[in-house]
Formats: sequence, structure tokens, C-alpha cells
Amino acid sequence: MSSNVVTPPLSQGFGYGIILGLGAAFCIGMVFTTWALKRYQGEIQTSEEFSTAGRTVKSGLVAAAVVSSWTWAATLLQSSAVAYRYGVSGPFWYASGATVQVLLFATLAIELKRKSPNAHTFLEVIKARYGVATHAVYITFGLITNILVTAMLLTGGSAVVSDLTGVPTAAACFLLPIGVVLYTMFGGIKATFLTDYVHTVMIFVIIFVFAFTAYATNAVLGSPKRVYELLVKAAEAHPVAGNAGGSYLTMRSQEGAIFFVINLVGNFGTVFLDNGYYNKAIAAGVSSALPGYVMGGLAWFAIPWLCATTMGLAAVALESNPVFPTYPNRLPAAQVSAGLVLPNAAVAMLGKGGAGASLLMIFMAVTSAMSAELIAVSSIFTYDIYQGYINPNADGKILIRMSHTTCVVYAIIMAGFSTGLFYAGIGMGYIYLMMGCIISSAVLPATLTLMWKDQNWVAAALSPPLGLAVALIAWLVTAKRTCGALDVDCTGSNYPMLAGNVAALCSPMVFIPVLTFAFGRQNYDWVSMWSIRKVDDSAIVRNASVVDPERRQSSVAIHHRAAIKAAAATAESDAEQAKLKKSALIARSITVFMALALIILWPMPMYGTGYIFTEKFFTGWVAVGIFWLFCSTAAVGIFPLVQGRKTFARTVKSMVLDAFGKWKPPVYEGEIGDGDETPGEGEDVIFSKIG
Repeated sequence: MSSNVVTPPLSQGFGYGIILGLGAAFCIGMVFTTWALKRYQGEIQTSEEFSTAGRTVKSGLVAAAVVSSWTWAATLLQSSAVAYRYGVSGPFWYASGATVQVLLFATLAIELKRKSPNAHTFLEVIKARYGVATHAVYITFGLITNILVTAMLLTGGSAVVSDLTGVPTAAACFLLPIGVVLYTMFGGIKATFLTDYVHTVMIFVIIFVFAFTAYATNAVLGSPKRVYELLVKAAEAHPVAGNAGGSYLTMRSQEGAIFFVINLVGNFGTVFLDNGYYNKAIAAGVSSALPGYVMGGLAWFAIPWLCATTMGLAAVALESNPVFPTYPNRLPAAQVSAGLVLPNAAVAMLGKGGAGASLLMIFMAVTSAMSAELIAVSSIFTYDIYQGYINPNADGKILIRMSHTTCVVYAIIMAGFSTGLFYAGIGMGYIYLMMGCIISSAVLPATLTLMWKDQNWVAAALSPPLGLAVALIAWLVTAKRTCGALDVDCTGSNYPMLAGNVAALCSPMVFIPVLTFAFGRQNYDWVSMWSIRKVDDSAIVRNASVVDPERRQSSVAIHHRAAIKAAAATAESDAEQAKLKKSALIARSITVFMALALIILWPMPMYGTGYIFTEKFFTGWVAVGIFWLFCSTAAVGIFPLVQGRKTFARTVKSMVLDAFGKWKPPVYEGEIGDGDETPGEGEDVIFSKIG
């Protein structure tokens, strides 16, 4: 094949089947799960439950949700693209430059739970401390973050769907969100936790398939030795500019290092300003936030590292072979930027099976991350805008209706916006590099809101827009001076993006102290954050049919349980604060050490020496990546099952008994004592002890 126009390996029907069929399957599964939890566990979909999952999610599920939410389409596609461009350094720079933020965010998650235990969004905390003007600034930056992340998900996902199946990109942009919106509406943030777990496990399985195919079973590749030999030949045919010896097998990559800085800076904004990560911290139990985020961050590292080390390097190794879709030509730069390295490598290794696996993996990545974005945006609109300024007295019933409406409206708007980006020639890679220029100026003041009592409202409110102005000037002026134009290719190149990203993150280091000391330090006492209260969901609880009408002996039984939990939580507040204070100290130590290890201690000696991998070293590099992914699988695939085994077993047992007519809903007699369990016929335990 001498043309770069490649016939899609899969049919359009297959593409529509994956998008709509799997979306419907997840929706049906979530409806069933919500019903089962309501019937057998007494859970009610209140506004609090929709946004916070009762604030009791365990560390294993938190870790799985962090991994899934951080596994964007770009995690798989962009990391493979930088591996294709820069060699082995690309996957490592991508992984380390995006793991650090999740690890450091663990510290912020603990501080949020310590200082505002009843918050629904991070923006509520901003308003409680600084007031309306600053709140408006961070609503803007928060929504811009969600919009950019969602646009990147849809542009990357739709490009892969179109490339592999021929489904029109515009159709994919509008169809991909449908299933996500439906199951998120039915299950709320708990839906994102549960489906995140399923998505993560499926992505792990597919990465294992790709890795063992490339390094063990493939007829053309089949071993690290053979991949190494082909990469050496590729470097001789087209050496990598800026790499030591022009090799694909070195960490010494000038362009790779520039990408690392852009990646590191830009991803601070997409973690620290994305309300989705705060949602997960809020939903986590008191003792679960720290281990959940640390475990999730370390588990996630293996995904881009091994996936890109496999698929990006496989594309380089195979593109001189007739099995590669664009043979004898290399992949066009536009396709590389669009994230099509991975699907082309998969087709070259596994044919239609590889295409199907790629499509399934990208679908999982797009939908799981988008569900988190839907919850994030719906939380902002519901609690920060609607309840904050439109209807302050809204009860839980109204708020949950607004959450559902927001999910639908946001999905429609983003589908249209992403389609417009496609027709404007702006792809996933461009958005990924550009995000930091737009949003990173709000990272430092947002962090100091929880970490420094002296930052005043002027510094918090003005440093993000001032930093944005500086970043845009640095970005566009550098683009103009570098290549003389302000088109997509020029503004999307490395040096302009580097200037804009660094200016955005670092300029507030000047603005914040100047504005703080010029207008007076705040000396904040943290009281107004603590005063944020939960929503009144009593109307929903009273109307919930959690027991059969014939057996309902206390119409407010579930309400009693909620009241008891609230009382118990108040009584244990001091103990929880002690736990959180200890966790904060541990978090700071662990996260700083791991951050230094991943960005300095491990890679920099190899970068500084210009070491070019030997065959044995490359084999060990791949082996460590595969072993790390096995550890990740244990942490976020097996550990959540171990933690939830009792609840799962109890629910399944109740369902089996119910199927044979031997289970009846529990009967509540009056008030339930603290820690008492109320057994019903055919059920051993209904509620575990509070604590």
C-alpha cells in the first residue's frame, strides 16, 4: 500500500455497536446496581449520595477511580505518540510527569477533609473563605478545566473510532457521551466509582495482551531482543533529532525533555483544578483518601509507561514491515498528533483483533474519565451556582434534578464543541499541550487556599487572570518569534507551548506575595470552611420506597439511620481530625519523596550521562514495566474486591434468597440504637456498625 489513505479494519456497524451497545450495557448495569443497593443495602439516591457517595468509599475503590479518571484517551494515545517521536524517554516522561500531580494531590485531599468535612465541591471552600468575587474566578477556571478535558476526551476518542471503523468523527462526538450520561444520571458518583473499576480492569487486561504480544508471541516482533534490533535499525534509517546518538533507546532526548516540562506543568492544572478529583477526595472515607490517592497514583504510572513502551515502540519497529497500515510510508504528523499511533500498531500486531481491542480500550478510557467530568460539572452547577446564587433554599429533591439536567446539557454542548474543534483542525495532542497555558495560573492560589492562612482574597482572585494574561503573551509571542506565524502548527509546537505553560504555573509565585503583602495578610481561622453543611435530603428519604409497603412499620426508618450516622460522625469528629492530621503528615512525606524519585532520582542520571540502552538493559526495562502493571492490577483490581467482599457477599446472598422467595425487606422497630443491627428474615446483617 503506497498511500496513507487506509481502509478502516473494522466496519461502521462494529463501531456503532461498541459505542451504543456497550454504553447501553453499562447503563443497564448501573440501573440494576442502583436498584440492588437500594433494595438490599437501604441506599437512597439523594443529592448527597449523588455527589459524595455518603463520604464512605474505601481506599481500594478510590484508587481504582483515580486510575480510571486519570486514564484519559491521551494517557494511551498521546503517550504512544511521544514514544513514537522520542523513543523510550517519551513513555517515562509522560508517566512521571503526570503521576507526580496525583501523589501531591493526596496532601490537598487530606487538607480538604480536615478543614471542610462537609463540602461538596472545592469551589464551596473558595467561596467560604474569600467571598463571591473570588468564587466567580474559580468557577470560571474550574469549568474551563472540565471543558478542555472533556474536549480532549471526545476529540481523541472520536478520532480513534473514525480511524478504526469509519464512523464519522462528528457522529462519534455526539454518540460517545450517551451511555455515560445515562449511567451517571442513574448512579451518581457511585456509578463513576463502580464503572471506573470495571473500566480499569478491562484496560489492564488489554495492555497485558498488547505487551505479551509484542514481547513474547508476535511473529514479527515476539521478544525484547527483536524489538531492540528493529529500533536500532529504525534509528539508522531516521535518527531522532536531539536524542543521544539519534537513538530511540536513550533517556537523553532534548525534545522529550521539553515535552516532560510541558506535561508536568500542564497536568498540575488538570488535577488541582478539576473538581472531579476533589469529588473523589470528598467521597473517600476518613482513612481512605491518603492510601487511595497514593496507591492510585503509583498504580496509574504503569499504564502510560508500559502501554506506550509497547505500542509506540512497536509502531516504530513495524512501520518498515508490510504489516503496518501505512507501509511503506511513515505515519503522517497529523495522524501522530491525533493519537493514531496506538491503533495502527495494534492493527499491525493483531489485525482486526488489535483494532477491536484498541477501540474497546479507548472507549473505556473516554467513558470512565467523562463520567467523572459530568459529576464534576454537575456538582459545580448544582451547589456553587444554582444553590449558591439562584435558589439557596433548594432541598435535595430539587438539587438532584438540577444535577441530572446539567449532565444532559453539558454533554450536548461538549459534543457540539468537540465537533467544531475537529472541523477547525484542532486535535487531542494540541489541546493536551495547550491546557496548561490556559488553566495552570490558578493552581498555586487554589492550593494555598487550603495550605496558607495568610493569602488574601485579592491575591486569590487576581493572580489567576493575571497569570493567564502572562501565559498567553509568552505562548503567542514565542510562537511568532519561533516560526513567524500564529497557525495551529506553529502555536502547537514545543517551544511556544513550553513558554506558555511555564509562565502560567510560575507567574503567580510573583503575584501572590506581592498582592498579599500589598493588601494585607488575611490570617484566616478556617472557621467558615468548617461551617459548610450537608443538604437537607429528608424529603427524598421520606418518599423512598426502600421497604415493601406491607412491611413498613416505620416510615422514617432510613431517616433515623441517617440521623444516627450524623450524630455518630459528630461524636467521632475529634478522633477523625486526629486521624486526618496524622495522615496529612504522612502524605507530605510520602508524596514529596515519591515525586523526587520519579522526576529526579530515577531518570536524571540516565539523562545526564546520555546512556543508550543495551539489549539487556532494554529487556530489564520492559520486564520492570510488566511487573509494575501486575502490582497495579493487584492494587486496583483485586484489593477493592477484598475490601468489599462482605457487602458483595451479603448482597448476592440476599438476591439469591429473594429469587426463591425466602428474603423479605427488613423491618425497623422505632429507633435503631447506636451500632445495633436490625436483622430481617433471610438476612444476617442489614447495617454494619457506624464508624
